[in-house]
Amino acid sequence: MKKSRGRTGRKRRRKHLKSFMDGVNCSQKLEYIKLKKWLKERGFEDSNLRPAEFWDTGRGLMTTKALQAGDLIISLPEKCLLTTGTVLSSCLGGHIVKWKPPVSPLLALCTFLIAEKHAGEKSPWKPYLDVLPKTYTCPACLEPDVINLLPKPLKKKAQEQKMMIQELFRSSKAFFSSLQPLFAENTGTIFNYSALEWAWCTINTRTIYMKHPRRECFSLEPDVYALAPYLDLLNHSPNVQVKAAFNEQMRSYEIWTSTGCKKYQEVFICYGPHDNQRLLLEYGFLAMANPHSSVYVSADTLLKYFSPLDKQRKAKVSILKDHDYLENLTFGWEGPSWRLLTALKVLSLAADEFACWRRILLGDATSARNEEQALGTAAKICQFLIEETQHVLLQISQLKRDRENLKPHLALVEMLRSEDLKILQKSAEMLCHSNLGTA
Repeated sequence: MKKSRGRTGRKRRRKHLKSFMDGVNCSQKLEYIKLKKWLKERGFEDSNLRPAEFWDTGRGLMTTKALQAGDLIISLPEKCLLTTGTVLSSCLGGHIVKWKPPVSPLLALCTFLIAEKHAGEKSPWKPYLDVLPKTYTCPACLEPDVINLLPKPLKKKAQEQKMMIQELFRSSKAFFSSLQPLFAENTGTIFNYSALEWAWCTINTRTIYMKHPRRECFSLEPDVYALAPYLDLLNHSPNVQVKAAFNEQMRSYEIWTSTGCKKYQEVFICYGPHDNQRLLLEYGFLAMANPHSSVYVSADTLLKYFSPLDKQRKAKVSILKDHDYLENLTFGWEGPSWRLLTALKVLSLAADEFACWRRILLGDATSARNEEQALGTAAKICQFLIEETQHVLLQISQLKRDRENLKPHLALVEMLRSEDLKILQKSAEMLCHSNLGTA
């Protein structure tokens, strides 16, 4: 008797584990029932997709039937999309049209999201707002202590992102004040910095690209945003391919898969061939085992390995700058990039080889000595970045102990840095073999 109970228990545990690996269906949660009802009223036909929690990606959508390449994943009617058209037809529209200088399409959408969130139960968009994340993990939302632990090029972009939102907030204060007749409460408390940061992150991380006709009431920035309820629950994977576009005949936004998907598995879309630094910057997440991942080498790090006494150094740096070879220099899963090696070859040119710099930019070799020196310097840079990354990982583990409140954000940076370390160690191995080969 006991034996058979144990076997049943094991079977049940295996079944539970399997369902957890596939994803736990969340479509019975009240927030999703309300969202689906709201979408249905706007013409959305129930598809084979169900909201679910996945152990590795968090919230996403699972399919209740196997998908073949060429299948339509989702078709979301225009009425479900939140665009600048939605904003202009709301009570904000008249104020936006009158305001000078014109606001940007991005600010119009941010203002709408903040106003609707403030309206609470009265907002017709409440079922959608209720399923939006309450907080985000874009670098703009991270504490300075966490931003400092990011790789140098990403840290710079994260600080720029933060400053951009701060500037948007500063320059929008007068416009927010002009909306006072619409609110009983002070607009200063409604349209505060954290509300704008939340709205900006919502749009930056979740909008689909959709070109809209130019409107005189908006500034010249491109009007290419659309928030797509339910569709925006689809997570990114670098290993799938999809076609996505607005269908003019059907007046709906459609996504078609080019990759099959088994029943009850998570359905992914691809945001583009982005490395993890770009994914973290733009969307606030990382893709594990991302084939596009890279470790960036800053110009400062690169130039540390070349003598300031080299009479041609200034000219070499100028050549690299003019031909855009001081940016996007990387180590990847395949070792140092062609761009990085090209920059190193130019900087390694001997005085009597300097005239050959054009040949190097075209991909030709100049001398065995030049090749050897470039590979040797790449190995030194790689070793420096390995040690720097290991040092940062140590700092992160200490901070995780001391700063409990920063743990989720620190875990994200730790994942990024750990992947960087794997890439650099793989590159170091390859460079070691290359150097042995040229020795």
